[in-house]
Amino acid sequence: MKVNLTLDAKGLACPMPIVRTKKSIDQIEAGEVLEVLATDKGSKADIAAWAEKVGHQYLGTMEEGDVLKHYIRKARSEEEKEEQKHPHTASNDELQAKLNDDVTVIDVREPAEYAFGHIPGAVSMPLGELEMLAESLDKTKETFIICRTGNRSDFAAQKLTEKGFTNVINVIPGMSKWEGPTA
Repeated sequence: MKVNLTLDAKGLACPMPIVRTKKSIDQIEAGEVLEVLATDKGSKADIAAWAEKVGHQYLGTMEEGDVLKHYIRKARSEEEKEEQKHPHTASNDELQAKLNDDVTVIDVREPAEYAFGHIPGAVSMPLGELEMLAESLDKTKETFIICRTGNRSDFAAQKLTEKGFTNVINVIPGMSKWEGPTA
């Protein structure tokens, strides 16, 4: 595959691989390919979701040892879509106040991130597995989506809304600033 620009995002954690990808895609022409080198396992789902959301073509990911090589073909201007944010958000404090209510909390970080600390009762559903795992959930129940910074959870909240969930809330800023209880 002919690559027009390579971005080295190795060693960076969410949201930095996607932040740098957004900046790098602006440096190439429509139809050209951006290669993103990353070590954050969550970047696979993040980059695929972002590309779909804004109209670029996610070509796939190859793994070489610990390095993920993501490939994105830049869309023509008429194919690009304006990036949208999920309209319903809550702060960490607002979520913490709801934890004793009958709500669902979905943590869309990678399993290792979840294992090192999560909100008690939160269900682990990494973004890359969300659509398949979410089928078992009540689509009408108040559902809070959390990740490390609010970026990955924004993608997840939009996906669930597209799947017919009616009460989805993205938690910002997420686990990076969580001061409540953890398990």
